[in-house]
Amino acid sequence: MMKNALLNLVSVFSVITFVSCGTSMKSVQTAKSAEDSTSRSVSANIVLPGADQLSSYLPKLKGKKVGIMGNQTSIVGKDKQHLVDILIDNKVDLKFAFAPEHGFRGNVERGEKFGNDIDKKTGLPLFTLYGGNKKQDSIVNSIDVMIFDLQDVGARFYTYITSLHRVMELCAKHNKKLIVLDRPNPNGDQVDGPVRHDDKFKSDVSWHKIAMIHGLTIGELAQMINGERWLENGRQADVQIVKVQNWDHNTMYELPVIPSPSLPNHLSVRLYLSLCLFEGTDISVGRGTDWPFQVLGYTNSVYGSFTFTPGERHGMSKHVEGKGTINYGIDLRGLDAANQKFTLKYLLDFYQKTPDKSKFFARPEFFDKLAGTDQLRKQILAGESEAQIRASWSDDLRAYKQMRKKYLLYTDFE
Repeated sequence: MMKNALLNLVSVFSVITFVSCGTSMKSVQTAKSAEDSTSRSVSANIVLPGADQLSSYLPKLKGKKVGIMGNQTSIVGKDKQHLVDILIDNKVDLKFAFAPEHGFRGNVERGEKFGNDIDKKTGLPLFTLYGGNKKQDSIVNSIDVMIFDLQDVGARFYTYITSLHRVMELCAKHNKKLIVLDRPNPNGDQVDGPVRHDDKFKSDVSWHKIAMIHGLTIGELAQMINGERWLENGRQADVQIVKVQNWDHNTMYELPVIPSPSLPNHLSVRLYLSLCLFEGTDISVGRGTDWPFQVLGYTNSVYGSFTFTPGERHGMSKHVEGKGTINYGIDLRGLDAANQKFTLKYLLDFYQKTPDKSKFFARPEFFDKLAGTDQLRKQILAGESEAQIRASWSDDLRAYKQMRKKYLLYTDFE
């Protein structure tokens, strides 16, 4: 009964498109539900992530040993049931789960390392590819199919796309099929920022040679990784993508589940693109308050009249800038989320207000990794304007946009 009820949540009598990213990325398969769609067809304006389209991937898992990369964003349907629970209910032989940064249930702080564990709710063995645990060959070699279902937010420094790369690497190495359940990019209406080229800036927050605001879904990036042969030794993973239905890069999408503790709402997700670079400074982005990535401040009144005092919140206790002291700055909570796009204006404004500018970049090496280059930091130190800085990356960005077009699965915003 549970299976039938869940299948009724998904698109019935609709075409489900799989895009194969192995040896031929143009290979397309279609599947159509056999149920009567009289009263259960999905409205054209309802966005259906890949995970909601059960009939398109459950048959692929029958009789297979399965692993999954997921977290609290791996949900199915309006009831927001966890994908792992759905798979177990449908008798899928689920062997283990990989967890990304922030853990399987999304309650681990940014940058915190965590080891192998057991999911308390399901008893499922948990492993991680985050931090120092990058190699899990024997585990992947023990299964037939991997599932990837994480909600990305569209920035190169958001580490879920690094997790994608590592899963693809393992699947390619051990000849395992990978099913990517695609989800919309809530910032997929823009491509911006510097493109990383130099490998000395490669890290968990700058793994790929893409624009800082990359404008891709997880599925589109998987195609790019394969197509550009970025995996070790130029390998390609056998990837099948379950596309999102009723979404394109012109569609504003508000996430149904927060992707990490510091991104609690749509506005924070939209402002994250512009504010994350502050993590290379001591300026607070509101961690330890109820408004992370919606306020900015520091313990000096030169930064503004709005005040807040960071403390401890769920998932925000160890790495909290300005903790326990009054921070002065600006309140961004009243902004319209839909109108927010990547900008350097906040970074340049706070830099200009800093009395001792030589101390602004408290963690210069980490700032450069976030930016994917040391040029941006040097330009800010040199007093360049946003227009001058943007001009310096325009040629690289133009070339990246051209390359990106080859891998798009959805109508673009341009």
